[in-house]
Amino acid sequence: MKTNLFRGQTLKLTAKREGDTDIIASWDEDPEYLRNVDTEIAIPRPVEHFEGEGDPSSNSFYFRLRTIEDDRLIGFIVIHSIEWNNRAGMLAMGIGNSNDRGKGFGSEALQLILRYAFQELNLHRVGLDVIEYNEQGIRAYQKAGFQIEGRIRQAVHRDGKIYDRINMGILRSEWEEMNS
Repeated sequence: MKTNLFRGQTLKLTAKREGDTDIIASWDEDPEYLRNVDTEIAIPRPVEHFEGEGDPSSNSFYFRLRTIEDDRLIGFIVIHSIEWNNRAGMLAMGIGNSNDRGKGFGSEALQLILRYAFQELNLHRVGLDVIEYNEQGIRAYQKAGFQIEGRIRQAVHRDGKIYDRINMGILRSEWEEMNS
């Protein structure tokens, strides 16, 4: 039986659709979301900022995350900064609405994008970085097979505290072993 490349049990990877940018811009009003998805200054961005996201390019593959049950947009996931000669790319993802976090959507999204990265894009390695206080994200990445490879010490300042950025990665062979 063939596997649907873009579909899991509860989630699917889709292209950008009309109306998505309004939803994504509303997520930017949640400081927890902003502070987990990026190390930049947390500030809501206008809808226009998101209109170009998801356009295909030679080194970035951007997907929207939608529920299968009701086709509801819940997040994004992207393989970016691909170095084709090294068969390596970076991963970023975000679950927008706080009510959708902690329900396994992130873990399922990781399985879908890693399958895409290793089987469709033929990558050898996928890396990411995550702020050390994002414990839920770190657990999801480790569950998907990512290993901690290092850290950038005291790289993120938030609320008077300083946090490390943790570098994580997974190799195709590690992913294959977990999924055999």
